[in-house]
Amino acid sequence: MRKLVVIGFVIAGAAIGLLSSLGETLALKVFMMGLGALIGAIAGAALSRIGRGRPTPRRDDALRGLGTSSQDLMENYWRDEGHPQFMKPPSPDSKQFGGTGGMAD
Repeated sequence: MRKLVVIGFVIAGAAIGLLSSLGETLALKVFMMGLGALIGAIAGAALSRIGRGRPTPRRDDALRGLGTSSQDLMENYWRDEGHPQFMKPPSPDSKQFGGTGGMAD
């Protein structure tokens, strides 16, 4: 359907170019028809949106706010030290199993 719109505009542009140059030389008629067809093709493609890609949803926006997107990691870099949320490895100084680790135990 979009191609028919563009073809219709091309034909209409060529017809307008031909009608505007009636009574002139053949070279001018051909030139005006070509110019009208070019303008018609541009207008038809713009109106039927040919050449524009379909918008694709961004995958990053779907996970925004969950702490897993690159934007979330950037915003929370100082808090999480560059690791994903709740996946920060324990520091080597922390003692997981209690005790002080000293000679007093």
